[in-house]
Amino acid sequence: MSTALVAPLGGTLVDRRVTADEAAALQARSAQLPQVTLSSREAADLDLLAMGAYSPIEGFMTRAEYEGVVESATLPGGVAWTLPVTLPLPDPSLARGARELALVDEAGRLRGVLEVEEVFERDLAREAREIYRTEDEAHPGVAALFASAATVAGGKVRALPSPERYPLAHTPAETRALMAERGWSTVVGFQTRNPVHRAHEYLTKVALEQVDGLLLHPLVGATKDDDVPADTRMRCYEVLLERYYPQERVLLGTFPAAMRYAGPREAVFHGLVRRNYGCSHFIIGRDAAGVGKYYGTYDAQTLYDELGGADRLGFSAFKFEHTFYCNACEGMASTRTCPHGADDRVILSGTAVRKLLSDGGEVPHTFTRPEVAVVLAAAYQSQREAVA
Repeated sequence: MSTALVAPLGGTLVDRRVTADEAAALQARSAQLPQVTLSSREAADLDLLAMGAYSPIEGFMTRAEYEGVVESATLPGGVAWTLPVTLPLPDPSLARGARELALVDEAGRLRGVLEVEEVFERDLAREAREIYRTEDEAHPGVAALFASAATVAGGKVRALPSPERYPLAHTPAETRALMAERGWSTVVGFQTRNPVHRAHEYLTKVALEQVDGLLLHPLVGATKDDDVPADTRMRCYEVLLERYYPQERVLLGTFPAAMRYAGPREAVFHGLVRRNYGCSHFIIGRDAAGVGKYYGTYDAQTLYDELGGADRLGFSAFKFEHTFYCNACEGMASTRTCPHGADDRVILSGTAVRKLLSDGGEVPHTFTRPEVAVVLAAAYQSQREAVA
């Protein structure tokens, strides 16, 4: 069965992974190269660059790429891109005169090599204003930015296979092959860093009515300390999909990126990346990719339109307003479909539910399915026992 999945950004998936023979040679040469230790975020970016998730980018950004993204969310060739992907150099002297840099992780393992094209300085305050819309260091993304070096190295990368590949972390090419096996042409992607609750289930099923398949693609890289751990979330996704979704129309994968919490810029970035994975559509809900009160409720949807929408970005957005469980309607609804007042609407934030779980409370069925609540309760019970 043939399919016509959406083309990746730039038309072709990038592949900067080395073969087994090349890996051995790279390992042998790396001892002679200056070494840069990658943070967990940078190591994740290296893997995503190498596997083509960040197509058409082939490495950590050069000045021209960086400036285009920060200023106008555009790469030099005209492709839309909304977040910088940079390699900070805590010790700039390492790159002085170097043609290559060995990239190692925090455990000292070689992860790849950067072909140094240039070294340049970033204006961190400007980057914070343009990307995060704030310089407030209480914002986790801004805090991480200001804690990193202003000097960065840009150039193409070559990467070894990740030594700790997360389960279901299919590459874009592997994901597209799985979609093709199912005969899908139109696919909606859903990004989440939380367990899927009733509102998420509602959004994904409304979207699934209009396309061939759903890619449930949770982010499993570094998140805030108070977010639900990835392993717990994965168990939640598995029990939910097993019992409440048609198996032949849903694909569960993982997205091993770190969370930036950059609100509108990151929400569009998540859609662009999922286009590389084969998604023709992407869900942009309320407060997408945000944190705290830094962004307006629907700023991500507005930015999607300002950047040209489907015509320029290459994926169609399913835009959803605030959804909730309505006791009077006896089901999920939104402000567009529910005539009842606030007293009938059950609205629980992820923060409120995490506190409820931490205190040993019971998650109501109006927030999530009972099977998911059981997984969450057991995980938090274990957590309380571990610190007791």
